[in-house]
Amino acid sequence: MTKSALQIARAAYQPKLPKALKGKVAIKEGAATQSVADQDAIKSLFPNTYGMPIISFESSDKGIEVSKPISVGVILSGGQAPGGHNVISGIFDGVKKLHKDSKVYGFLGGPGGLVDHKYIELTSEIIDEYRNTGGFDIIGSGRTKLEETAQYDKGVEICNKLGIQALIVIGGDDSNTNACVLAEYYLQKNTGIQVIGCPKTIDGDLKNDMIETSFGFDTACKVYSELIGNIMRDANSAKKYWHFIKLMGRSASHIGLECALQTQPNICIISEEVEAKKQTLKEVVDSIAKVVATRAAKGNNFGIALIPEGLIEFIPEMKVLISELNDLLAHESDVQKALNGLSKASAEVFCSLPENIAKQLTLDRDPHGNVQVSLIETEKLLIEMVGKRLKEMKAEGQYTGKFAGLGHFFGYEGRCAAPSNFDADYCYSLGYNAAQLIATGKTGYMSSIRNTTAPAEQWIAGGVPVTMMMNMERRHGAMKPVIQKALVRLDGAPFKTFAANRDKWATDYCYVYPGPIQYFGPTEVCDQPTKTLQLEQAAR
Repeated sequence: MTKSALQIARAAYQPKLPKALKGKVAIKEGAATQSVADQDAIKSLFPNTYGMPIISFESSDKGIEVSKPISVGVILSGGQAPGGHNVISGIFDGVKKLHKDSKVYGFLGGPGGLVDHKYIELTSEIIDEYRNTGGFDIIGSGRTKLEETAQYDKGVEICNKLGIQALIVIGGDDSNTNACVLAEYYLQKNTGIQVIGCPKTIDGDLKNDMIETSFGFDTACKVYSELIGNIMRDANSAKKYWHFIKLMGRSASHIGLECALQTQPNICIISEEVEAKKQTLKEVVDSIAKVVATRAAKGNNFGIALIPEGLIEFIPEMKVLISELNDLLAHESDVQKALNGLSKASAEVFCSLPENIAKQLTLDRDPHGNVQVSLIETEKLLIEMVGKRLKEMKAEGQYTGKFAGLGHFFGYEGRCAAPSNFDADYCYSLGYNAAQLIATGKTGYMSSIRNTTAPAEQWIAGGVPVTMMMNMERRHGAMKPVIQKALVRLDGAPFKTFAANRDKWATDYCYVYPGPIQYFGPTEVCDQPTKTLQLEQAAR
């Protein structure tokens, strides 16, 4: 395989590890935990894995010792995120350090590979080809949900056949929820198989006090910010286009907020704020049109607007409509019959939408039975509606400029990028740390690396019980246990910083051009974490 100069150079990069993981490791257990909400319901569903303590690892002369080889199965679950290959590299090096004859098996194509018994043994030759690279192509990923006992039992069969003592599920909130269900079942059935999770999602919505960030978020935001900066240069050169850029993040606006902090656009909509203020679609459009008109009055008929992928769901009347559609279409495959079941208010909202948007709301569902919000062309909807509003304002004498809108969607561009130094180090540490969790006999835990704005040597390694992050949510028309998504906090330092500056960014020349990710050079250029992490940790 032909490699680029960067690939060759990156293959030699040795990711940094926390000091606690470099030598022998001892375990320290904290107090018992409870779920973030719905404690009684979660405890009843997870009697064997509920209430476990948070743990941390410390350097010790009398650390963990393993007398026999460890065999581990690895699953990549859900969408791609930069750094997945380094998680697997960290797992591989971690179990080999514990015992030189340890083995790592990769299940092909995601959780389905476990059920269908499709796998490969990951050797040092294979691992070395993928160190510090983007993508999930080492074993592939998939979105098969592990939620039936027959699937769990198939997993036991292949694990027993291969001598696998532990499974590591690398995924987002739903994937790690499935991992916890699997851990509970395997304990209940006394299979002897451990299950550990690793926090992955570029959306950044899998985080809490113990999981400071999900891997891939840093790299993806830096990739998108480079592209936004490039478009800003173009806009400021041509001076005739308004660019509406939709960014990934269906359930939360973390990507949009981080990219705004990095690039300082004229407009950035934060879905959580729209919901909190109960803004209508018309009010969102009016707010954008007002900025366009203000800039035009200064002779600037161009600008940049960042739009979160999931905005539509956060607009109150749209949220109710989508919720009703999700419930109705979960039980009725005939779209027209489902539409007939809408409440009067939602039916009126549905009929008021442009035909193409209304159609997009009734397309195929995602694996969880929900509207595929990413298919809704929100950026084009807003361009059309803002253009219409500006014509009205021109007729009223409130606008004198020219408006030409261009739409973009940055999604796949960031999911498989070569990981930044931060993600390369963070992911390797997550994997290496997961090996220690296995060595200590833990199950139902997620690998946790904290203190991530400090140099990597000072990072804190350990594990957090997955049940600690859970609550009950409605899925497919029924209440299910899931890891609680972390939304943008309007009282948090990142949003407050953005809110304090956005009026100036709206009208003045404040664009920042981050440029491409730098892998070699000064620490202050190459190893910086996200603005979000820096602001959150500074506020503690």
